[in-house]
Amino acid sequence: MGRKVSYFFRVLVIFDCDGVLVDSEPLSNTAFARALNREGLDWSVEETMRRLMGRSMKSCVEIVEKLLARQLPEDFVHRLQGETFQIFKDAPLQPVPGIVAALDALDAAGIRTCVASSGGFDKMEVSLGVTGLWKRFEGRIFSASQVSRGKPFPDLFLHAAIAMDEQPFNCVVVEDSVPGVQAAISAGMRVLGYTGAAHIDRDAMGAAGAFLFDDMKQLPELVHG
Repeated sequence: MGRKVSYFFRVLVIFDCDGVLVDSEPLSNTAFARALNREGLDWSVEETMRRLMGRSMKSCVEIVEKLLARQLPEDFVHRLQGETFQIFKDAPLQPVPGIVAALDALDAAGIRTCVASSGGFDKMEVSLGVTGLWKRFEGRIFSASQVSRGKPFPDLFLHAAIAMDEQPFNCVVVEDSVPGVQAAISAGMRVLGYTGAAHIDRDAMGAAGAFLFDDMKQLPELVHG
């Protein structure tokens, strides 16, 4: 029994935020699609998710500006964030089903956790705050704004591991996007791909290297495996 606890203690679970901790992807991409439509890019919510989900805002803006062959307005990101935050509060935003119980189980097993998201701290403060998860991770929250390259590059996950004083091979990443899976694989970490939401591309996630699961009740045991 003591050997099992020792193994658990060495594991660091790194959570993506949107779609893994909070059920935010449909809401945030609704706001994103509306903003893009105003700029002349006729994308549906589904198309916006397919093309941009899991990437940093900087990367998203670069992709959109390349397609439009022009720069977006200076206040585009600021306006988008305001609209997204309002949707989170109005809906209201909810935790991913089963995640609270999964976190309780990980805590009980002595497994350390942190968050590494493509979203900014201001976005996570709202999304994790609305769902009651901010205090649970406070001091262990990392953003793509802290590194030069966002997902699918490994920089953010490696930054989180260094900050948490853990080796990459002892890290398990929980992701719901292909860029996130690619980033974790590149960082030398094991990846659990959550596919419990309808918008997830299971085939692409599996092809990118994630072990797939569709119920957060499975997570504590999968971390052990």
